[in-house]
Amino acid sequence: MRFTVSSTALGSRLAALSRVINSKNSLPILGDFLFEVIDGRLHLTASDSEVMMKTMLELAETDSDGRFCVGNHDLLEAVKGISEQPITFEVDQDTNIARINYQNGMFSLPVENADEFPQPQRIGDEATTINIATPLLAENITRSLFATAQDELRPVMNGLYFDLTPDCLAIVASDGHKLVRNKVLSIRSEQPAAFILPKKPATLLKGVLGRQGGDVVIRFDERNAEIIFEEGVIICRLIEGRYPNYNSVIPQSNPNQLTVDRQGLLAALRRVQPFSNESSNLIRFHVENGTLQLDAEDYDFSKTATERMSCDYNGMPMSIGFKGSSFIEILSNFDCEQVVIQLADPSRAGLVLPSEQPENQDVLMLMMPMLIND
Repeated sequence: MRFTVSSTALGSRLAALSRVINSKNSLPILGDFLFEVIDGRLHLTASDSEVMMKTMLELAETDSDGRFCVGNHDLLEAVKGISEQPITFEVDQDTNIARINYQNGMFSLPVENADEFPQPQRIGDEATTINIATPLLAENITRSLFATAQDELRPVMNGLYFDLTPDCLAIVASDGHKLVRNKVLSIRSEQPAAFILPKKPATLLKGVLGRQGGDVVIRFDERNAEIIFEEGVIICRLIEGRYPNYNSVIPQSNPNQLTVDRQGLLAALRRVQPFSNESSNLIRFHVENGTLQLDAEDYDFSKTATERMSCDYNGMPMSIGFKGSSFIEILSNFDCEQVVIQLADPSRAGLVLPSEQPENQDVLMLMMPMLIND
């Protein structure tokens, strides 16, 4: 079997697929890329047994169809060092050797039987389908991923929760201390459905969707999901279990409202945070008469820091504690100029919202407070 393909196109697709492959695999074949030549197209696949990613390339020329597996590391390292040019694969399946020729040289690699490569998970006939614009899905995944947990005791918290209702599609992430809820108001279904997407396929999507247009089609049943995008498809096993009732922890009335410049607050927190206690990372927010004051202290090392900034505030004077690093993450995952912080009292969760919501969306982030000693 012989075929020719662009070196840079192949290199970029293999680099994306390589993120699926684990450094240690239960089966040696899971360390390989699957190559399949079908009707003048090259189909590439990588899998870790729970997540499978496929992509496709048009071939410059080919003499026959065929399929084989080849180890990911050596091929990826060799191909990504070749400048843009045609490279030709000559695969001898009698000797199980692939010879790769390019302008200034060649290399050869062993190939393996493609029949040993795992088959994709089958999506049931009763699958639910969601169509969502690629930039919109990429934006929501990027905004939410930081809030997922790494909790072996509660695995349902370790992914993104897609909750399709008659009102909207909500994309939710939470680790129990912070929460992100994105409502996509243009997507709804009379038949409610939901699934929990693990962090790994969500991270893979974040990496590949940003440079694409069109729509993403998500098909899912109780166990598996198939996510079809412009350059390929991801098939993955879903996290099983019941996601907590996220709406029940979102306060419905936080009357004290603070509006502040996002970049200014972010910069101030980054300056103050190094002076907080290393274990608690507590920052004290005191707001009164149009001024927000940030205080950090670590008496064990005789360190303190205070910074003040102007804001718009409607409410009672208040002091409330938040974890500095988590608040920095929340502000970093907005892209608006100003944020609105809604507070009730020092013991209840604070809400952070953009001053202007994105079109057809309702974005909300929640932060649990920390106990402060006045």
